[in-house]
Amino acid sequence: MTSPESLLNLTELRRYLGRIGDRWPLERAVLGGARVADARGAGPQRERGPEWIMILVSEAFDGVPWLERVYQAGSLWDDWEMGAPADVHCYTASELERRIDSHPRVAAAMSHGVDLPLEASV
Repeated sequence: MTSPESLLNLTELRRYLGRIGDRWPLERAVLGGARVADARGAGPQRERGPEWIMILVSEAFDGVPWLERVYQAGSLWDDWEMGAPADVHCYTASELERRIDSHPRVAAAMSHGVDLPLEASV
């Protein structure tokens, strides 16, 4: 089985996190979705769901309307470079805790996704 990290476009993910970090200081970034599950050996007979699920955590999101932060962060994702669009989620730490309990895809990404380093050495 291939590690999910070896199948990621790390150069573009580094650039994406940099673009996000220019707007909001990130505390955590987790990448999940069907492509991460593929790399972990998930069978083909399953509901794929979104190809990429990007979960961004920053206390700087507090006070920013949820749709505005998701729109801005989603518009910075490069579909072409990553091969597919991402389902982008932007939360404060406390919002994320609540979402894990109420949103199965967020819970799955947090449990089985790839924690991305936030420093320049992605």
